[in-house]
Amino acid sequence: MTGIERVTDRILRIEGRIGRLAQSFEPPAPSRFGEMLARRLRPGKSPRGSAANPTEWEPLITREALNNRLDPALLRAVMIAESGGDPTAVSSAGAQGLMQLMPSTAAGLGVTDPFDPAQNVGGGARFLRAMLDRYGGDVRRGVAAYNAGPGAVDRYGGIPPYDETQAYVRRVLDLAGLDHLM
Repeated sequence: MTGIERVTDRILRIEGRIGRLAQSFEPPAPSRFGEMLARRLRPGKSPRGSAANPTEWEPLITREALNNRLDPALLRAVMIAESGGDPTAVSSAGAQGLMQLMPSTAAGLGVTDPFDPAQNVGGGARFLRAMLDRYGGDVRRGVAAYNAGPGAVDRYGGIPPYDETQAYVRRVLDLAGLDHLM
């Protein structure tokens, strides 16, 4: 048997095991995230009123979180706080998509279509990672910088005294299950 044949045989055996496991798979119990989300959003609606189902982005969030050394719960919380899971969301300031990237930020992150969920979440994850790195892993300051910009966090030496940013940081930490950091 050649090397290619051995690899192909191994792949077929693994696929067979996965198929057997999938047949006996039971969905997990509702997560803490799902319970919190249900309390914060009306079923099927984003805060902006358009149809949204934030849980449909789980595989994308998990992948981008792992690719960027982020806690998936934190990335998910930022997405929910930003857009409620609506990939077509546009803020009054012009931020776009699931992670509400400003056009200049999106361009700097290599995002060419801010309404493409994969590009938007990937760009948002890279930006959040950069903010966390900038502040030595300080989640509070990293999340504040995601919202208000790093200039404001630098200027005030921490979370800026803006009501919106302070509420945003509290909400993100709560959604991520990190409210003990407040």
